[in-house]
Amino acid sequence: MSPLGLGRHDSWDGVRAVVAGFGVSGFAAADNLLHLGAHVTALDERSEGPDQRAEKAELLEVLGATIRLGAGATATLPDDVDLVVTSPGWRPDAPLLAQARARGVPIWGEVELAWRLRDPDHDTPWLAVTGTNGKTTTVRMLDAILRAAGLRSVAAGNVGLPLVEAVMDPEPYDVLAVELSSFQLHYTTSMSAQAAAVLNVAEDHLDWYADLAAYAADKGRIYEHVQRACVYNAADPVTEELVREADVVEGARAIGFTLGMPGVGMLGVVEDILADRAFVEERETSAAELCTLADLAVDNPSGPAPHTIQNALAAAALARAYGVSQAAVRDGLRGFRPDGHRIALVAEHDGVAWVDDSKATNPHAALASLLAYDPVVWVAGGLAKGASFDDLVRRVAGRLRGAVLLGRDRDVIAAALARHAPDVPVVLVGTGETSVAEGDQASGDAGPMRDVVAAAAEFARPGDTVLLAPGCASMDQFTDYAARGDAFAAAVRQRLT
Repeated sequence: MSPLGLGRHDSWDGVRAVVAGFGVSGFAAADNLLHLGAHVTALDERSEGPDQRAEKAELLEVLGATIRLGAGATATLPDDVDLVVTSPGWRPDAPLLAQARARGVPIWGEVELAWRLRDPDHDTPWLAVTGTNGKTTTVRMLDAILRAAGLRSVAAGNVGLPLVEAVMDPEPYDVLAVELSSFQLHYTTSMSAQAAAVLNVAEDHLDWYADLAAYAADKGRIYEHVQRACVYNAADPVTEELVREADVVEGARAIGFTLGMPGVGMLGVVEDILADRAFVEERETSAAELCTLADLAVDNPSGPAPHTIQNALAAAALARAYGVSQAAVRDGLRGFRPDGHRIALVAEHDGVAWVDDSKATNPHAALASLLAYDPVVWVAGGLAKGASFDDLVRRVAGRLRGAVLLGRDRDVIAAALARHAPDVPVVLVGTGETSVAEGDQASGDAGPMRDVVAAAAEFARPGDTVLLAPGCASMDQFTDYAARGDAFAAAVRQRLT
């Protein structure tokens, strides 16, 4: 039975769905497809994980699903399949997905499934965000603004609640603040967000994509069928070009944001004020004050970092496109505090600030952090995912007191420093392959970070910032970026006490 055209009020009885991947989004898709009456088979190579997948598998089996977990579980697509719902991390050339395409079986992501399962009686708008960096912060800022306006909102998608769960909630949300990764967008075709933003596009996931153009193209899919506003970064020409190429609903506007004076149809900064010249009646001659720089969460003794301001402008633009008041933008941003491991001050001691930005998992994010501090002892390394560090090092060489490198691809960063900052002293810590046991991480053991912090302390002088901005993924030595940040913070505190 074809699932095309089916929605949440239709019977899915007879639809044979395979859910590829049994993480958070995979479980949500499988659970709700069962609820709709579909026959569900869920497949995953991993049988264990931090998301309690064994327990979830047992629950869905009780409800009638077929669950296959473990080595070889995803090698062959079952017979008689009407739909494959794939988890976002699955590459298009994965054997299971290749078999589905060869048979002509539709392949949806969880986001596509969620869009098709929206309640037609409550057309909840989606305000969507993507970009190489800043997505989560921007979406949480947006959610804070929407809540300050008295709306029932939730952060969903790549952060927070799975989108299928959000749209299937029996009490409809007024609006959704949606974070989408390039992987999620790759498998999304029908979505028509009320407003959408691409914050930036820089090298990332080149181990997944053939080149930067393919990665950017998936980011640009967020603008397809946008109804009111395509929000772009005036400092990143790629984002504006993606707007120009998008097929949008007639009447949708292009809205830029800038750290400078905003032109007509833009949001920007006037002295210390975030100003709106896009969603005001007299935008040719005036602007609306949204908030001040002092209203933003301070992540630096000298004020908010430039990328924090950009994230706030993007969130404000999306909220204003939805019709939120100036006061709600101000109140939401004033009360917002970033999640952990995003430019988080760990300690200050003897004039040295120790800052955890473990969430900076690619060179573009690390660059944004490094530009907020001077002088810097840079702590970096991990899994580079095919990225280059040459441009980053060229731009920050004059800020660096020294660099302490760890992880599997530490030599990639060391080579860029040797080419473009040969006078900056560099220390390589460990072999790059040493793992920290999960139990040690959970108990707060600093592991290899003890040596990192010791080396950084040798470089640091009063007035310096020791900045963990790895520019790399963490899974070579840590379970995730949060465990890496926790280990750094634990090592700092052990040294300073």
